[in-house]
Amino acid sequence: MDPSVASALHRSQVIDPTTVGRRSGEPRRIEIFLHELDGRLFISGKPSPRTRAWVHNVVADPHVVIHLKRGVTADVPARARVIDRPDERRPLIEAAAARWGRDDVALMMEQSPLIEVTPTDD
Repeated sequence: MDPSVASALHRSQVIDPTTVGRRSGEPRRIEIFLHELDGRLFISGKPSPRTRAWVHNVVADPHVVIHLKRGVTADVPARARVIDRPDERRPLIEAAAARWGRDDVALMMEQSPLIEVTPTDD
């Protein structure tokens, strides 16, 4: 991987991930925030009692493309996985909450989506 792309991936920033629609099979692109903590790349979102479509898409097909668009422009293939275990979620949710200036970690633990993404050579 190009060093500038690798460096950009590990800077928290707004990205566009593309997932594959679980019913349609069509690409689905959204805008969301990519976080980094201790070398781990993850995507979270604001709390909501409903599961987002992009999370359902990742469960059905973990192949995603991370579109970097700030500073470095690149399309990075990756595998995503939903993080459900509270002990694994907590440090990542706390990091996201701190970056956003939120103090509702308990609500985020319960209702915020959380996936880890790992770049691949696809």
